[in-house]
Amino acid sequence: MHRRLIVPSALAASVLLAIPASAADYVPGAPGIGDPYYPASGNGGYDVSHYDLRLKYQPATDLLEGTATILATTRQNLSRFNLDLGLRVSEVRVNGRKAGFTASGEQELEITPAAPLEKNRSISVVVRYAGKPSEVRIGGWTAWHRTPDGGVAAQEPDSAAWWFPSNDHPLDKATFDVSVSVPDGTQAISNGVLQSQSSRLGWTRYNWRSNKPQATYLATLAVGKFDITTDRTANGLPVLNAYSKDLGDNAGAARASVERTAEVAEWLEGVFGPYPFNALGGYVPNVTSGYALETQTRPFYSPRQFANGANVSVVVHELAHQWYGDSVSVDRWKDIWVNEGFARYSQWLWSEKEGEGTAQELADHVYASRAADDPFWTVKPGDPGPDDQFHIAVYDRGALALQALRNEIGDEDFFAVLKGWPTEFAYGNAGVADFVAYAERVSGKPLAGLFDTWLYQPVKPTAPAAAEAGVSARSAAGDATSRPVEPKSWKKIAETNTIHDHEH
Repeated sequence: MHRRLIVPSALAASVLLAIPASAADYVPGAPGIGDPYYPASGNGGYDVSHYDLRLKYQPATDLLEGTATILATTRQNLSRFNLDLGLRVSEVRVNGRKAGFTASGEQELEITPAAPLEKNRSISVVVRYAGKPSEVRIGGWTAWHRTPDGGVAAQEPDSAAWWFPSNDHPLDKATFDVSVSVPDGTQAISNGVLQSQSSRLGWTRYNWRSNKPQATYLATLAVGKFDITTDRTANGLPVLNAYSKDLGDNAGAARASVERTAEVAEWLEGVFGPYPFNALGGYVPNVTSGYALETQTRPFYSPRQFANGANVSVVVHELAHQWYGDSVSVDRWKDIWVNEGFARYSQWLWSEKEGEGTAQELADHVYASRAADDPFWTVKPGDPGPDDQFHIAVYDRGALALQALRNEIGDEDFFAVLKGWPTEFAYGNAGVADFVAYAERVSGKPLAGLFDTWLYQPVKPTAPAAAEAGVSARSAAGDATSRPVEPKSWKKIAETNTIHDHEH
C-alpha cells in the first residue's frame, strides 16, 4: 500500500514537470513598445521579421482591401498580443487557426490565439481587413493623402496603421513584400524593387520587395497615374522615379531635382559609405502637403518643395536619411537627432561641395542669426520632447553640433565617424548616447561635455563656448558686431524647412 501511494504521486509530479508553463505564465503582450514620446506606438511580446501585404485599392471610392501575413517570433509566453491598425478587421488567424480579436482605442487590434503562444516560437498571423484610409483619424490626424487619382501613405512618426497591421515602431524592423492590385491605367508605387507586374480582368497587380529591414513608418504606398523614369546606377542598382501627371507648374522643377537622385547618392557614398539598400529613387504625387519624407529606397516629395524652382538640397536631405534614419534607425523617438541633425548637415556638406558656402560658414550663420533669447535655443536636439520633435532647432542646432564635433576632432576622425557609424549599426537601431560613445572611441577624445553644450542645454552656448567649438559670430571682415555674410546656399536650404512640417 505504501508503494502504491508513493508511485502515483511521483508520476504526477513528473507529468507536472513536463508541462512547459502553467496558464498563469502566459500573459498579454504590452499595448505599447515602451517609447515615452508615444506610449501607444508599437507593442510588446514579439518581433516581426517579415510583412507580406496583398492589397486591392479602388481610387474612385478610396476603398482598400487587404490580407496581411505577418511572420514573427514570440519574446514571452503570450496569452494575447496587439497589432496597430485603424481599418476594420474581418478575420484573424494565428498559425493557421482562427483567433479571437477586438479593436480598442484608436489603433489597437487585440488578438487572442486559439492556444497560448510559447516564448521564442515562430508564428504566422494573417489579418483580413478593409476600409477607407482617408476616413481614419488617429490622434485627430491622418497619414493618408487623398489625391485626384488615388491615395498616398507617407507620414512620420506613423503611417502604417492607415493601410496595414503592424508592430508600429522603428524598434521592430522587418522585410516587406507589397502586392497591390489597382484598375488598369493606374500605377502602384512602393518601396524596393518591382518584382513583377501583370494585368487581368481590368486590374493590374504590382509586386514590390524591400529586402532589408525597414521601419513601418518608412513603408510607403502611392496609387495614381504617374510618369515613371527608370535607370541603373554604375553599380547596377535599379533607379525608379515617379511623378504625378498633374503636378502643374511644379512638374519641371520636381523632375530637375529628383532626376539627380543617382548623382546625389553616389556623392553620399563618399561621405557615408556604400548605399545600404536594393533600390533607389523618389516620387512626387499630387498632394497638397509641403513636407518630404525618407520612405526607404524611394523618398516622398510634396510638389510644394519645388514651388520656387529646382532644389537638389531636399533630395540630399532625404537620401542622407537612407543611411541616417533608415539603415540606422532611432532607438526611441527622443533620439531623432541621429536622423535629422545628420540629414541637415549633409545639406551643408553639399553646399560646401557646390561652392555655395562651407559647413563652417553655415554654422557661423546659424549661431549668429539667433539671438540668445530666441526660443530656438530652448529646444534640446538630444531630447526635444514629442511636441518639438521636428522643431527647426533639431535640424539647424543639430547640424551646428556636428560642426562643433568636426572642429574638435578634426576632419580625418570626423569623416571616419560619419562613414563608420552606418556600418557599425547597419539595419539596426541606435540612440544619441550610442553616437557619442562611438565618436569618443574613434577620436580617442572625451566628448560628453561638447554634446551636452550643443544638444542638451536649453540655452544658447556662450561666446567662449562657441569660440572653443570653432563657431564664430564674427563677419568675414572680423567685425564681432555684425553677422557673418549669408552663404549663397542658405535660401535653398531654408526652403526645405517645411521638410519637418508633418502637418499632424
